[in-house]
Amino acid sequence: MASLAAHLSAALFLVPIGVRRLLCSSSVYIDNPSLYRSRTWYLSETKWKNFDIYSLILLLPIAAFSEIFLFLAFSGNPTYKFAFSHQSMAIFFFWALTILIILRENFDPLLVSESFIFVFAGIAFLIEYSVIGNGITGLGGAFYHLSSGLALLCACCCLYLSMKPSAFFAEFLLSSGLTFKGTWMFQIGLSLYTDAFALKGCRAMLVLPATQDAFVQCDLEEDQMRGIALMNLIFIGHAFLVLILGLGLIGLLSSNKPFRCREGSGPLLAEFGQETMLSSSSPEIEME
Repeated sequence: MASLAAHLSAALFLVPIGVRRLLCSSSVYIDNPSLYRSRTWYLSETKWKNFDIYSLILLLPIAAFSEIFLFLAFSGNPTYKFAFSHQSMAIFFFWALTILIILRENFDPLLVSESFIFVFAGIAFLIEYSVIGNGITGLGGAFYHLSSGLALLCACCCLYLSMKPSAFFAEFLLSSGLTFKGTWMFQIGLSLYTDAFALKGCRAMLVLPATQDAFVQCDLEEDQMRGIALMNLIFIGHAFLVLILGLGLIGLLSSNKPFRCREGSGPLLAEFGQETMLSSSSPEIEME
C-alpha cells in the first residue's frame, strides 16, 4: 500500500500465478471434464518451474516484517498506522498458506487435506478483504474498495471449492480473480502513487499533515467526481480484458493440444489415468 514499487511487486506475482492457474486447471478440465478436481496449487515436475511458490515462501515474510516496521515507525493517524499491522497479519496468513501447500505436495498428502487448505485460503482472503484500504479516504479509498471486492470474490471461490472441488466455474473465477487483482494493483500504483499517471486534476497519494490521513488531493470536487467515474470505467475495462484473456486461453487450449499445461503429467493425471483405466476395464469384468 505504501508505494508504486509495492503494488508493482504484487502485480508481478499475482498476474503470472492467476494466468498459470487458469492455464493448468483448464488443461486438466479439457482433458477429462468428468474427472476434474481443483487443486490448491499446480506444481510442475521440474523444480525450477515452481519458482512462483518458492519465491512466495521467501518474500512474503519480508513483506510482513516490512509492514510491521512501518507500523512501529509511523506516528500519525492511528487508523492509518494500524493498517500496516493488519496488512502484516494478512500477508502472514498467505505465507502460512504456502507452507501448508508445500507440506502437502512434498511430504504427505494425508497430512493436510485440500479442503482444509481451500478453507484456510478463503479465510486469508477474508482477512485481506477486511484490511484493504484502512486509513485511506476519498478517491484512494474508492480504488481500494474495488480491490477488496476482488479479495471477497477469491474468498468465496475458495470456500466453494473446499465443498465442491469439481466446480470448474469456481476455479475459473478464482484464477481470473487473482489475475484481476494483479492488474488492478498495478493500476492503483500508477493512478495513486505517480504524478505522471494521476487522474486529471488530482495529485499522487500523500499523508496530510493536519489529519495524518492518506488522501488523494484533487483541485476541485468536480475533479474528484470525474476521477471516480473514470476509475469505474477503468475497472470495467480491466474486467473485460481479464475475461477475454480467460476465454481466449480456454479456446486456445481446446483447439491446440500442444499448448496445454503438462503439470498434471505427474500425480494428478496419473490419478486420472488410473481412474480412467478402472472405469474402462469394469465393463469387461462384468462381461466376463
